[in-house]
Amino acid sequence: MATLKIVVKKKKSDVNGHPVYLRITKNRQCKYYKTPYTAKDEEWVAVNEVFNKRNSNYVQNNRLLIKFKDRAYKIVTELEIENPDYTLQDFDKRYRITFNPVTNDVFTFFDEIIEEMTFAGRIGNAKSYKDTKTSVQIFYKSRKLKFREVNHAFLSKYDAFLRSRGGTDGGVGVKMRAIRALFNKAIARGVIKESLYPFKTYKISRLRGKGFKRALDFVEIMRIINLDLTDHPHLMNTRNYFVFSFYTRGMNFADMTCLEWKDVEANVIYYTRAKTKGNFSIAIMPPVQKILDYYRVHGYGNKYVFPLLFREDYTPTQLADRKHKMLGIYNKELKEVAKLCNITKNVSSYVARHSFANCLKQKGVATDVISESLGHQNLGVTQAYLKELDTEIVDKALEVLL
Repeated sequence: MATLKIVVKKKKSDVNGHPVYLRITKNRQCKYYKTPYTAKDEEWVAVNEVFNKRNSNYVQNNRLLIKFKDRAYKIVTELEIENPDYTLQDFDKRYRITFNPVTNDVFTFFDEIIEEMTFAGRIGNAKSYKDTKTSVQIFYKSRKLKFREVNHAFLSKYDAFLRSRGGTDGGVGVKMRAIRALFNKAIARGVIKESLYPFKTYKISRLRGKGFKRALDFVEIMRIINLDLTDHPHLMNTRNYFVFSFYTRGMNFADMTCLEWKDVEANVIYYTRAKTKGNFSIAIMPPVQKILDYYRVHGYGNKYVFPLLFREDYTPTQLADRKHKMLGIYNKELKEVAKLCNITKNVSSYVARHSFANCLKQKGVATDVISESLGHQNLGVTQAYLKELDTEIVDKALEVLL
């Protein structure tokens, strides 16, 4: 049988006192649920689990604490009848959806998910959630926000707020997708009921970035490959990274950063794309082999292929910071490479992937083959992807008007 108690946590305190929690204990394991209250030492009676008369509103506050505890006892009783071997996780799910004034708060749940993602090493996702939470707080101007308040009208007003600050479809979409993901997690964990889901009417699908995908043609790719860097040795790594990415179907810079020698076999590279979790096995072409041979000599001598991570014991946060720093250097130096090659297009890390697809299209490779090589889940995605890349055919068609 589980035991329930109202307790005060004294390790975390502020000027208003210590936070008051409902604690459930079962099989020597505990779980805490924060209440809306804080208690100073002189106004809390630990033995009786109540506020004393020194608390300005002790009668009403004590009544609500009893209500929290009664609700929890009711859930424990139900679970004991249904399954005496229930776990704290079972209680947690039932308690959250039944009654919990804190975890039904959007900002509190944001913090919970951010903490989980940071602990799991998903620093990029954690940052996206944190940025969205901060943005919503600036818009809403309140410390608390209930899930039920985030409806179609709320999202529409938030949408307008973001645009008033220069937000584009793409930028608004990033924030809205984070909120939608938060709702999905809240529903899955039983924090809220599915009826509160606001994205059945507010459609994110219309929020697609309007930026064009930039790609190089094969001639421009050859200029980069054949560029003489005798007078610019500091650009050798950058050129190698770009060529390697191009000949490995547009491998993402983050994936290249963490590529290990154990992923490289005699004729194949195996890796899992971090963005989509798709598994790839890529045949090693001569330009790639040449680059691999170069870094067997000029690398850091650790488990990583490229001299981007000089340590093997980064924490998730340190790894994310290192990737961000090296990507910034890479993109800056790519612009130097492009200038030396008389390429006027804005060349960045992702251009290698776009250029790979564009060059296959120019060479007449079938769309379904391009789709499989890019790791797209369906042909429609590839068709839309290619449509944005190369306008050469249309440009030539227009020449008949001259």
